[in-house]
Amino acid sequence: MGVAGSGKTTIGRMLADALGYGFSDADDYHSPANVEKMARGEQLDDGDREPWLTALASAIDGWLRDDADIVLACSALKESYRARLLRDPSRMRVVYLKVSPATALARVAQRVGHFMPGDLVESQFEVLEEPSAAIIVDASQPPDGIVRTICDAI
Repeated sequence: MGVAGSGKTTIGRMLADALGYGFSDADDYHSPANVEKMARGEQLDDGDREPWLTALASAIDGWLRDDADIVLACSALKESYRARLLRDPSRMRVVYLKVSPATALARVAQRVGHFMPGDLVESQFEVLEEPSAAIIVDASQPPDGIVRTICDAI
C-alpha cells in the first residue's frame, strides 16, 4: 500500500515473482467513472471508493477461499480501508511503501499511459493515514533492495 508513485505496481510485481505468487493491481477494480474522474484531476471521495472497496473485498475473499497466494498492489490510504480489506490478518500482511511527496510526484510525472495525473499526488498525502500495523519500507531505495527487505520481513 501507499500513495501514487510509491512503487506499488513495480514492487508488487517483483515481489510476486520473487515469492512465486500471483499479482493483482487494485487499479483494475476501479469503475470507468472513477478512472475518468481521476484522469480529469479530481480526487475520489469515500462514496466513489465504496464500490471499489466492495469489489476488492470480494476478490480477496475469493483468493482466501481458493487458498491463492496473491500480492495485491492497492493504495489503501485510510485505516478504515485497510481494516475492510484485511479479511484474514492471520493469512495477510500489509506492506507500506513509504515515500516522500517529492519522490512520489517525480515518479508520477515520469509515468506513461497511467490515468493518475501528478495533480492528485498531494491529495493522496492529505488522505493518507500511515499504518501502525504494517511492514514499513523506505520506497526511495532501489527496487531489488525493497523486495529483499519485504521478503526478509515476511
